[in-house]
Amino acid sequence: MDIIQAIVLGIIQGIFEWLPISSEGQSMLILLNAFHMNVEEALSFAIFMHLGTSFAVMIKFWKEFRSILSGKDHKLTSIIVISTVCTGLTGLPLYFILKNTFTGGITATLLIGILLVLTGIILGLNKGKGHKTMDSVTRFDMIILGLVQGFAILPGISRSGVTLTTLLLRNVEQKTALVISFLISVPVVLGAVALDAGMIFTIDPLQGLALFLSSLLIGYLMMDFLMRFAERVDFSLFCISLGGLTIILAGGYYIL
Repeated sequence: MDIIQAIVLGIIQGIFEWLPISSEGQSMLILLNAFHMNVEEALSFAIFMHLGTSFAVMIKFWKEFRSILSGKDHKLTSIIVISTVCTGLTGLPLYFILKNTFTGGITATLLIGILLVLTGIILGLNKGKGHKTMDSVTRFDMIILGLVQGFAILPGISRSGVTLTTLLLRNVEQKTALVISFLISVPVVLGAVALDAGMIFTIDPLQGLALFLSSLLIGYLMMDFLMRFAERVDFSLFCISLGGLTIILAGGYYIL
């Protein structure tokens, strides 16, 4: 991988992170099939690529994070802490299973296709509008949200898609759900990067810097635009179609 390719991957991450189509799934498909990485390497790269977009979230929502760090917003602090702990309960076991079970690129590609279809089905469940504000979010909502977010460690399961859908199904209003989904991503990504630090440190520093800066810049610039765009597109059908195509391609590799 050269610097230009690293920048292109960062741009892909910066765009797809805000869409409920699994940026991790798209990145791993490219890394597995175009760069012929093994699953462990591809997963480490995909996790690292989220670091730039997480910094974009911290920059955009710096007021909210400042309130959390200063101890002024107890409700938002509770949401982030409880959901993050519960994310670990589901995410950590799945992380180690994924690292140690799927060693072949074709197997992982097939898994990604299946999970993309599942993401599309989950997104299709979201049909109503909620009424809960930030102050109305309950501890049970936080626990369910965190447990569900843990499944997003699996490439093909969209973190933004499943967390937004969970919040909306729990009758949280759309704007509040969107803000919560953004904010709870940051500690999870930082935790995943720390957990995978051993592999991440093997990434070439120039490639890593290119990935980080391009995903941060594009993620920040495209955030508002892509969220408006997402409101007009049926991403459930998009995920199902993309997942189906991925399964067909993986099946073709098996046959060949």
